[in-house]
Formats: sequence, C-alpha cells, structure tokens
Amino acid sequence: MSFYLYLAAGFVAGVLGGMGMGGGTVLIPVLTVVLGVEQHVAQAANLVAFLPMAALSLTVHKKHGLLKTEGLWYVIIPAVLMSVAGGLLATFLAGDLLRKLFGVFLIILSLKETLALFT
Repeated sequence: MSFYLYLAAGFVAGVLGGMGMGGGTVLIPVLTVVLGVEQHVAQAANLVAFLPMAALSLTVHKKHGLLKTEGLWYVIIPAVLMSVAGGLLATFLAGDLLRKLFGVFLIILSLKETLALFT
C-alpha cells in the first residue's frame, strides 16, 4: 500500500513542479508528515526527482527557442557551489532543525506568493 502512496506523492509533486510551483514544496512535507520519511531522506529524494524533470524542461525550452544562454555561467557556477555547500551543511544538521528550517522557508515562500497577488 505504501508504494501507491509514494507514487501518488511523486505524481502530485511532478505535476506541481511542471506547473512551476516547485514539486518539493509538496513532496517533502507529504513524505515527512504523511508518510513518516526522515527529513534528510525526503530532501534527497526531492533532489533526485528534480534532476530528470529539470533536464526535460531544459530540453523543451531549448527546442522552442526559450533558453537564453548569455551569462549562463554566472548563474550555473554559484548555483552548483551553493547546492553542494547546502547539501554538505544539511548532513551536519539534525533532522528536527532541518525540518524547522524547511518550514520557515515554506512560510516565507507562501508570504511572498501571497504578496505577489496584490502587487
């Protein structure tokens, strides 16, 4: 039965990720709160699930001429470095602290999106 729950969580996260919301905002809380997966494992699963989705999105955008490549390295290099640094930092943080930090991130994100509705 849990396989179907994981499958449903992945499906919903994939749909929301494809719509631009970010599937991790759904996948990580569902995995941790509903399915009882540890925070570190849920975040790692989200990153693994993100990679093929990102590759497909890049391919589609490039095919339709929507991918601007000038200045790309100025974005890629810091993003990769900060992703590695964040991943390493997460290995040293307790699961409870990581869960709370992710909750704060979700609250800030929801406030930002709510304020964007009124501007």
